[in-house]
Amino acid sequence: MVDAIVEKVGDGPVVAVRLEIGKLSGLVADSVRFCFEIVAAGTGLEDARLDIDEPPGRAYCRTCGEEFALDEPIMLCPCGSADLDVLSGRQLRIISVEVR
Repeated sequence: MVDAIVEKVGDGPVVAVRLEIGKLSGLVADSVRFCFEIVAAGTGLEDARLDIDEPPGRAYCRTCGEEFALDEPIMLCPCGSADLDVLSGRQLRIISVEVR
């Protein structure tokens, strides 16, 4: 992520980075925050604020036809079925970068 930002905006000073990390992405936002500080050291992102949005997951059950919230990686419908289509929650995106 840091490499992608530096590639796009150069090594100038970055004020803030906003990420979107879905609840089902497999990433823990606190771990990303911790790693960001380490990886950003010595780059234009070194003192940047990191804001993370964590949208919930949503799934559709092919068995009962219900759409429901899914915030944990246990992929089961309330009806007990595991035959699901995950609709959202797996995203990992850079939403915005604020530069000086």
